[in-house]
Amino acid sequence: MAEGYIPVTGGKVFYKKVGDGNKTPVIVLHGGPGGTHVPFFKLEELGNHRPVILYDQLGSGRSDHPDDLSLWNVDRFVEELGQIREALGLSKLHILGHSWGTMLAASYLLTKPEGVKSVIFSSPCLSAPEWERDQKVHLKQLPEDIQEILARHEREGTTDSEEYKQAMKEFNKRFVYRLDSKPKETESEYAKSNEVVYNTMWGPSEFCTTGNLKSFDVTERLKEIQIPALFTCGRYDEAAPSTVERHSQLLPGAKFHVYENSAHLAYLEEPEEYIRVVGEFLASAD
Repeated sequence: MAEGYIPVTGGKVFYKKVGDGNKTPVIVLHGGPGGTHVPFFKLEELGNHRPVILYDQLGSGRSDHPDDLSLWNVDRFVEELGQIREALGLSKLHILGHSWGTMLAASYLLTKPEGVKSVIFSSPCLSAPEWERDQKVHLKQLPEDIQEILARHEREGTTDSEEYKQAMKEFNKRFVYRLDSKPKETESEYAKSNEVVYNTMWGPSEFCTTGNLKSFDVTERLKEIQIPALFTCGRYDEAAPSTVERHSQLLPGAKFHVYENSAHLAYLEEPEEYIRVVGEFLASAD
């Protein structure tokens, strides 16, 4: 295993390279924005076949946390990915993006970089307006009193209140993570998300988009991504399976898989199945 820091625009980012397999490396783009690499610890098992590169995007985890809000935009994160790739000499690689990481992956691929062998869109958000529409459907499945609390605080601009955060837990329990507890590996001091990055780019919650990603939509351009692609999501995912499947059909030859016992975090909810599906796809695209 190797780990260290790479200078990028705005600061330094932490990376970890695991595994000595001789197949093409895979780089993992975590969710958020403002999440960390920590929950993806199970993906290190792929290192038996290939190097696995995990990193904390700027503002996250063990990377620098600058307080310059102008840094929190898609183009800079795309630039950062290119800088990491260059620093690590990744002439050929696979990309696995999860949630916000799929927005980053798609944006990077649309710059037409060379040497990317395949992409995995894990619980993707490739259209913020469509995502928001899907969440409205999901919210209607919550108890009416919870719906009312969420709507009132969004209307009054009080989404930082404790009542709003408690009500959000009901949504998360159904559509984000359905198990009662998380693995101890996710309890690292470096696992905490950066709410400033999240709020600046996304908004106060998964279903209330007010940040600079509000109009993000690459669905019309997916056909330009002409490499093998796998789209995955959980059966109960906030990334609605019907939407994910439809988006997969916009990319010629893409594969689609649903984790039947998961919501948004299949890599924690069904880790063995997640590793199997991802591993088999990567092997087929080597």
